[in-house]
Amino acid sequence: MNKRARYSPEVRERAVRLVFEHESEYDSQWAAIGSVASKIGCTAETLRKWVRQAEHDRGRRDGTTTSDRERLKELERENRELKRANEILRTASAYFAQAELDRRRK
Repeated sequence: MNKRARYSPEVRERAVRLVFEHESEYDSQWAAIGSVASKIGCTAETLRKWVRQAEHDRGRRDGTTTSDRERLKELERENRELKRANEILRTASAYFAQAELDRRRK
């Protein structure tokens, strides 16, 4: 059974900072990532993802920043709620329109 390890934001920030600080001491960024990952106890791929996101956030690499991603999730959630509310209102409107027609026939 695979258990997903959670790392605190402080650990993530420290690991990313270590990669950026010691990147020049290695042949490649991947080598620096592998070295730092083994020291903090996470996989190199996990740390690579953290580094890429930090590069997006700092403008060093094109892509969606963390704040943009959070805002997008918030807007998608709001959009779902509004669609649900519209469907409820549409159903209620049809119900009351039918009730009005039935009342006039009597």
